[in-house]
Amino acid sequence: MATGTQKTTPETFGTMGRKAGDQAKNMGEKAGEQAKNMGEKVGEHAKNFGEKAGEQAKNFGEKVGEQARNIGESISEGAHTAAQSAVQSMEHAGTFVGEKAEQATGTVGRTLGNLGSTIREHSPREGMMHNAGEAVAETLESGGRYLSEHKLREIGDDLTNVIRRNPIPALLLGIGVGFLLARAIRS
Repeated sequence: MATGTQKTTPETFGTMGRKAGDQAKNMGEKAGEQAKNMGEKVGEHAKNFGEKAGEQAKNFGEKVGEQARNIGESISEGAHTAAQSAVQSMEHAGTFVGEKAEQATGTVGRTLGNLGSTIREHSPREGMMHNAGEAVAETLESGGRYLSEHKLREIGDDLTNVIRRNPIPALLLGIGVGFLLARAIRS
């Protein structure tokens, strides 16, 4: 046999085959272990990604819900403020109308008083016309003082008391005034 060459025998092929098979087995086991480790890592990353995505979706939902709640509160506050403003405007308008009515009542009272004084100045100085003029002037001046000195609420209360004390005459007076107004409107 020659020095550098070895004879290959079936046993040598068997030994080489076993070694190659063992190496392939070891490489397969290592590849399987690496694939298993990579699969676990990919699974762990996927799990972490899913958890993070779920957490972000939850946070986004909470933020959207909070903003919707804030918008609802703002709308509610705006409606409440508008309602309060409307109520205040109505109160101011009512107060304004009430003040103007009080001023008008005072003006009517002063005008009646002035009319009474004018009648007194221009009525005759003696006789039956003098007495009638004085009575009319005194009634107008007295009514004028009453309107000037009392508020509308007091006047309404006094009128209510007079009607309660004298219901039949008040009813007849109301019918008579209604009749006269109807005739005046028809004409």
